[in-house]
Amino acid sequence: MSTNLDSATALVLIDLQHGITALPTAHPSGEIVERCAQLADAFRLNDKLVIATKVAFDRDGGDVIKTRTAESATGSEPVPDYGELRTEVRMSNRDIVVTKRGWNAFYGTELDLELRRRKITGVVLAGISTSIGVESAARAANERGYELTIVTDAVTDTSERAHLNSLEVIFPRIAELATTQEVLTALAGTTDAVLTDGHSRG
Repeated sequence: MSTNLDSATALVLIDLQHGITALPTAHPSGEIVERCAQLADAFRLNDKLVIATKVAFDRDGGDVIKTRTAESATGSEPVPDYGELRTEVRMSNRDIVVTKRGWNAFYGTELDLELRRRKITGVVLAGISTSIGVESAARAANERGYELTIVTDAVTDTSERAHLNSLEVIFPRIAELATTQEVLTALAGTTDAVLTDGHSRG
């Protein structure tokens, strides 16, 4: 696996909040959060945009999807800090938090607008869960023409089968796949390219 990052690439972290990371996952959620935090630190160090999404609903539950097939969000008591992002991600004032009301981080949110206003052409995706929030965002990013990289060791799912289906069947058709270390290496390459290009024009 390898990846090439556009110079204008943003990191989008999917749903690293207490309510989601508390779920039983195929891989330890703490390890996923730590890798995502490592990616976020590197993106900030290279002066690149970091966006974190979280899912939350209004107090009256009126914005919760209530179709016959949708899982009820009122069937279990959420943890008190359900919508709060994990502190390990170390969100800063330069970062952006996007609140969504469903699986897809692009639907009904300002995510696409925030990216396009900053002339972002590439998106690196990581977070939880692979087949739901990450795959929904990946499909939407692909449909909108972003160059997409998915970090294979920084995603997980409550279902190992669903996780593998996304990684082995869906993602290779719409994205480049890379490990955390490969993204960090590629990120350093984009910075070197920008510095070289700036020097050549100077």
